[in-house]
Amino acid sequence: NAQNQGDWYVGTGDIANTAWTEWSVAPTVGYGIADNFMVGVNVSQADSSAEMVLDAHVRYFYNGLFGYVSAPNLDTDKLTIGLGKMFTLHKGVYVDPKVVYDTNLKTTNLMLGFGLKF
Repeated sequence: NAQNQGDWYVGTGDIANTAWTEWSVAPTVGYGIADNFMVGVNVSQADSSAEMVLDAHVRYFYNGLFGYVSAPNLDTDKLTIGLGKMFTLHKGVYVDPKVVYDTNLKTTNLMLGFGLKF
C-alpha cells in the first residue's frame, strides 16, 4: 500500500462511536504532498445548531502504518495524535482504523474512516 506524492484521498473522517440516530458523514479530503506524507482537511457538524468544525490533519506512512496529527478548527491547543493502518479493500477503496489520543479531553478513542484513493 504505497502512499505516493500526488495521491488524492476522499472519504469520511470517523464513523465509529456514533449512534445510528446521530450518524452523519464528515467529508475529508487529503493529498499526498510527498511520498508517504499526506495532508488533509475534514469538515464536520454534529447537528444544525452546532458549530461547523474544520479539522486539518497530517499523516506520515511508515512500514504499513501511519502516524496521525489533527488540529480541530486549526487550534493547536486541542491536538489529537494517533496511530493507524490503511487497508485497501478493492481498487482504491480503503478503510483506515486508528487509535487517537485527544490532548484536550485526555481520552483515547478508536476511529474508523473509509473512502477512495486515486
